[in-house]
Amino acid sequence: MKNLIILIVIQFLFLSCSTNDKEIIEENKDIPIVASNATYQVLKTQDIVYAEGLSHQTINSTTSTMQQLKLDAYVPNNDSKNRPAILLIHGGGFISGSKEVAQIVNLANYFASRGWVAFSINYRLQADLGTVPEDWATYIENNLDPSQKQQAFALYPASRDAKAAVRWLYANASKYNINTEYITVGGGSAGAITATMLGVTDPEDYTEEISVSTDPTLTSTNLDQPTKVHSILDFWGSGVTVEILNNVYNKQRFDTKDAPIIIMHGTEDPTVLFSEGEKLRDNYKSTDVGYEFYPLEGKGHGAWNAEVNGVRLEQLCFDFVVKEQGLQKQ
Repeated sequence: MKNLIILIVIQFLFLSCSTNDKEIIEENKDIPIVASNATYQVLKTQDIVYAEGLSHQTINSTTSTMQQLKLDAYVPNNDSKNRPAILLIHGGGFISGSKEVAQIVNLANYFASRGWVAFSINYRLQADLGTVPEDWATYIENNLDPSQKQQAFALYPASRDAKAAVRWLYANASKYNINTEYITVGGGSAGAITATMLGVTDPEDYTEEISVSTDPTLTSTNLDQPTKVHSILDFWGSGVTVEILNNVYNKQRFDTKDAPIIIMHGTEDPTVLFSEGEKLRDNYKSTDVGYEFYPLEGKGHGAWNAEVNGVRLEQLCFDFVVKEQGLQKQ
């Protein structure tokens, strides 16, 4: 009898462990797996058109031309049907730069070689004179110094284009085997400002302020798709596009629905002041959304080679995204 009881107990424990293991497998089966080190060959496809936008002769002039908006795709050469994605946005003060800037290409390859599908986008710059809502134009004219106005006009079309790129990603997720519950956005300087906007603003922001009749190219931007992202990589950016939107439309965007953010900012940055990074951190503190804040001591603007306690920024970002999104790591 004693032996029979022991056998029953062992069988019960075995079945319990098997059931628990099965539950864990079932629970984790939809969570993407990423590699800790560069593992996969990266396949790059250039100049994919993700949307169109207008380029005016002068701000909001009736004379305009259509401009194609393009991105590059960096795809891991693996058989995964369940990949996370990252959308990267170049800097340049909304005046210059492109999807081919070396630091963004390096970041795209870093993540793609570890299992993400990475996209690097172009967007309309200051000289393109993209369409601007009348409320936005009036605010700029009445509140900004003349030296700031042209750059401020460029913020809106750049943000509109980035929103379109996220919607394109959703629309094409099945083509790239992307799990849309695991989308990261990131960038440096102007690109970080735009990435922060993507993670903080509401779905209709930077889209519905202009009608399709005013800007017919909106129909090319997958308006039926979501814009939700799940983490933000901020390299020396700020929340300025969110703040202007708050001021123009009198609605606070920083709230509990925002995507978690990692903020990296040089303490001696003369271009986007370190205080802007602190302000962004404080906004996240106030909403109690997840964030990490890394002052890069003594560093200026564009400190891509900086380290924190011997850890490079790319690794900090990898660890942050894995933690915040609960990704499986091998």
